[in-house]
Parts: sequence; C-alpha cells; structure tokens
Amino acid sequence: MRTALSLLMASALVAGCTSLPTIVPDMDTQSARTIQMKGGRGVLSDQQSKAVLDRLKQQHGDSTILDRHVAVEGAVTGAPLVTGNKVTLLIDGPATYASMIQAIQSARQHINMETYIMEDDEVGRQFSDLLISMQKKGVQVNLLYDSVGALNTPRPFFQPMIDAGVRVLEFNPLNPAQVRKDWEVNQRDHRKLLVVDGKTAFVGGINISSVYSSGSFSTRKKKPQVNKEGQDVPWRDTQVRMDGPIALEFQKLFIDTWNKQHGPDLGNTNYFPQVAAAGGEIVRAIGSSPDDPYSVIYATFISALNHAESSVYLTNAYFVPDPQLRDALKNAVQRGVDVRLVLPAKSDSALVQYASRSFYDELLRAGVRIFERQDALLHAKTAVIDGVWSTIGSTNLDWRSFVYNQEINAVILSPQFGTQMNNLFTRDLGASREITLKEWEDRPIGERIKEFGASLWSRLL
Repeated sequence: MRTALSLLMASALVAGCTSLPTIVPDMDTQSARTIQMKGGRGVLSDQQSKAVLDRLKQQHGDSTILDRHVAVEGAVTGAPLVTGNKVTLLIDGPATYASMIQAIQSARQHINMETYIMEDDEVGRQFSDLLISMQKKGVQVNLLYDSVGALNTPRPFFQPMIDAGVRVLEFNPLNPAQVRKDWEVNQRDHRKLLVVDGKTAFVGGINISSVYSSGSFSTRKKKPQVNKEGQDVPWRDTQVRMDGPIALEFQKLFIDTWNKQHGPDLGNTNYFPQVAAAGGEIVRAIGSSPDDPYSVIYATFISALNHAESSVYLTNAYFVPDPQLRDALKNAVQRGVDVRLVLPAKSDSALVQYASRSFYDELLRAGVRIFERQDALLHAKTAVIDGVWSTIGSTNLDWRSFVYNQEINAVILSPQFGTQMNNLFTRDLGASREITLKEWEDRPIGERIKEFGASLWSRLL
C-alpha cells in the first residue's frame, strides 16, 4: 500500500522544500491559566473542571504528572478537552471491525466514514453491503475516501453505494476530468474515522481491507513467511472507540474536510445532537491538514515529549523523524526518561523502512531503546507517555504525515487508559527483538548504502 504512494509522491519534488515548524518548548504551559474543558452540555465551569481532574488524580499516585500533561494539552491547541467519554482500546482488525459493525448497525440517524483505503475485497464488500443496507433503512451514509489510497480499487466498486443513496466523495481525485483548481497531488487524506449518530467515533490506523482480517498475537510457534509486500503476515494495528461528547468534535473534522472537498450538500440530518456523558475519560480530538499553518498533531506530540518525566513508549509503522523529533527523544533520555520505540521488522515499503533505519545509529548512541516487532506487519501509530498521556490515530512519525497529509488523532488523558496502553506496549515488546548498538555497528555495508540512499528521500516518503 505504502510503496505505490511513495513512488507517486516522489514525482512531486517541489514539495521537498517544505519544513516542519520549530515548537516553543514550554508552549506557555508555565503561565497561570485555567484549563477549559467541555462536556455534553457545553463548556464546564472552573469548579466542574476541577472536579473532573480531582477524580483522575485519584487514579494516579503522582498527581503532578497528570497536572503537567493536562496543562500541556490545554496550551497547545484550541481544540477543547472533552470529558464524559467511554474509551475502548481495540487491538487489530477483527476486534475493530466487530465493534465498527455493531456501531453501524445501531445507527439511527447518520453514518460518516472517512478512510484512506477501501478495497474491493471481502472486508470492503462487507462494509459496502452494510452501508447500503443502512442507507435503505433511512440512515444517511456519507463516505469519504482518498483517491491515491484507493488507487487499486475499481471505481465501479462504489457505484452500488451511490445508486442506493450513499453520498460518496473522492478526496483529491487523480482523474484529470475531476481535477479542481485547488488540486494538489501531494496532499492526501490519510485519516481513518467513523462517526455514528454524533455519539460514537472510531479513530486509528485501520483501513477497510482484508489485510486486517487476522489478529497479530498468535499462539503459533512457527514463524509465518513474508513476501516482498508483507502480505503473508497478519497486520498489527490499533484503533480506539469513543462513546460520548467527543464524537461531536470528530464530527466537526469530518464535515470540515467534506466541505473543503466540495462534497454534495449533507442535507438536514442532525449531525450535532445533544450527547449525554457515557464515561469519565478526558479526550481531545486533533486533526491536521496541509492547509493549516503547522501540524497541530506534531506540535502536541513534541510538547508531550518535551514534558515527559518517566517514560515514553512509541509504536509506529513509518518512523522517519525530523531533527526536532529526534532531539526531543534524545533530550528525554538525558532527563532520565525511559524512551522505547517499537518499529516494524518488515514493512509494506522497503524504501520507508531503510529511511527509518538510517536514524537508528544516532538514536541508539543517545540511549533510545529500539525494538522491531516480529511475526506481524506493524501498522499501528500509538504513544503513551508517563502512563497518563496516550494518543492513537492515523499519524505516522514522518514528514508525510506532519506536512502533506490530512491526519487525525485522539489524545486521551487518563491513568486508567494509560495502564491499558502500557500493557499493550509490553505485549508488543514480548513479540519484538531489541536492536543493540553493537549489533547495529556490525550490519553489512550493503544495508548502510540502502539506508543512506533512502534517507535522501525522507521528506517525500
């Protein structure tokens, strides 16, 4: 999947001059300010916000760490911290698809789905049939997919949905007959988002494709074989389901993209109903677009790294870090933070993987610990910092995600959810092999040459 995109985007060399922003280290978090929170009935009072934080602190022994990360989140972006949510961690395709299907089948008003890839395969047809069925029941379905991501999907695949009344919109179409004056081939919609009735939202790394049909934590002792495209191994990915008022914030992001792409009128459906609290978790919805002055997700991530106090655990499929991100990781180690990365041993893009490995030497020498996930194709994009700050979404730690793509992430501020994320990270570590500096120094010269060559393309991958 990634290889085709890399080759297409490599032709757009003019985009290589784009730079990532330099993020002010403290992001004004040291100044005295009230953290604004939002619930199902609107903005919370100072007293209500304090009560929410006090309940969270009771879950975590060191309340100062939670205070720090809440302050960081409150300072970086204008998107509200939304309380009253139930957050469910979903591991791999089978669990994610089961939860998504259940939510879609329970829809009463509308279904908004945004995906990078929707393939014409068993899973793609299952979702297509389900969306058509719900549309026929009177539920308005709106589907947004990326033109490059769905490059291998025949356009007639979408016609039955269109005929049934599903509103289908192609992001930045490659078809010359559909090109708009504001069209840019290098800007792609990499988001994976599902919003049902404005009450439930899903975000993560999982596309609509049969490659996710099996789980990655198998009890098999025999190692599966991997072909050049990595299609013979299970895909390891992560999604999050959020029930509660935060779904309305993700709804805004979907509708904003739909309108900017000049999609058909969304009609009179009530996309912003009053949503009751479903749990006690604080979540922030973050969307980034190439049209923004800078990537809000990038700014949020750098700020969280710069304020890490005990642990930074990152799991990422396409790791091509810019200098500021590398410095943030190395500086965290110097502060005594336990920094660990779980990266793929096999990838669907050899070019991206070699570019990623070109940074191993620098990071290993700085004390960053690097592990490569075995027996599965790692596609997850997650982080958990200090056990209280977690993020799950579509964003890779590379130039493409931070500069050229539409991306979407959820940030969850919760010690309880952070424990789940730490446990998941530990499971991935158990299925990974650590890369040591001694081993890396002894790698073949041929590998070094490939890494150097791939690194020259790092801004376009």
